Amino acid sequence: MQLVTAGESHGKALVGIIEGLPSNLAIDIEKINKYLALRQSGYGRGARQKIECDKVEIVSGVRNLSTLGSPLCFAVQNKDYQNWKGIMAPEGADITQRTLTKVRPGHADLTGLKKYAHTDARNILERASARETAVRVVAGTIARQYLSELGVQISGYVKGVCGIRDNKVYTFEQLEDAKKSKLFMLDKETEDKAVKLIDELKQNGDTAGGLIEIRVKGLKSGFGSCMSYNQKLDAILCGALMSVQAIKGVEVGLGFGCANLAGNAVHDAIYIKDGKYYRNTNRAGGIEGGMSNGEEIVLTCAMKPIPTLMKGLDTVDYLTGEPAIASTERSDVTAICAAEIILESVTAFTLADVVSKRLGGDNMQEVIERYKLLKD
Repeated sequence: MQLVTAGESHGKALVGIIEGLPSNLAIDIEKINKYLALRQSGYGRGARQKIECDKVEIVSGVRNLSTLGSPLCFAVQNKDYQNWKGIMAPEGADITQRTLTKVRPGHADLTGLKKYAHTDARNILERASARETAVRVVAGTIARQYLSELGVQISGYVKGVCGIRDNKVYTFEQLEDAKKSKLFMLDKETEDKAVKLIDELKQNGDTAGGLIEIRVKGLKSGFGSCMSYNQKLDAILCGALMSVQAIKGVEVGLGFGCANLAGNAVHDAIYIKDGKYYRNTNRAGGIEGGMSNGEEIVLTCAMKPIPTLMKGLDTVDYLTGEPAIASTERSDVTAICAAEIILESVTAFTLADVVSKRLGGDNMQEVIERYKLLKD
């Protein structure tokens, strides 16, 4: 299963093409739009979210809300394009307007200008923008529907914001309540502190990142491989999650905590009852030897603060070589809730790809039957 994305932040539309979907997968467009709306929600978001109201348009590969087995093409229109048409139109535009040469630290601006031989960082930032993740939410929600047919569920919550952290442990079923809160957090007291901090950062023209926990329930053992390094499930998942803008680190299970503990406090003892293996702990985060072990997969992702600061950092003007203050584009104080939805979606699509490679199947009936034959 492969996804190709295209589109610029202020271009006509964001487009995605998924190859490898089996036929007869029911597509719930309302659910896709629900996750697109969640991606635009959350405390600390900027003005762009008031302009866009993302909706998916299925272009091909689906008939009567069911996949055909052919490539599925979809688009998310950019409403803001009407305000940028004269600057961004492929057919011809005034590229002297809204140029960006005071390159922003923490962005792709400077390195992108050098790599692609441009002089206007708009040619870089329009594609490097996290606006691209709207496409990945659409693809991930379609993949989520594929996985749900097999009994695999994905959820998550915001674990911390700029050092304010919730250290409680929650059941998978509790996680969905996070979507009802301002910051997708589960502990009200912790969330109130985080909201207060975000307000202070906004007044200071600053930004915040945080921690996001993603969980997967219901995936059987044996997905991934211990035989080939490039098929290890943890490596595949971590690589995919790190491809999301602003994600700077991913932990599986205890993650870096493993380095501070002795072996008997890290590894999960194995038991058997009625012929079924189980563990009383899940410090491995559901992955051992590069393979799913049947327990919940637990992934914690570190998101850096948004690098567009309203009080710009010191930088250099790329054209003149003179010292400058970094340019500012419209920005959020934090997009931690958006990141949570995006990371769920990326996890879903990545797992769907891993599952489809193992199971094959040209139609969903074949996929479901093959999954049932696997051991838990």
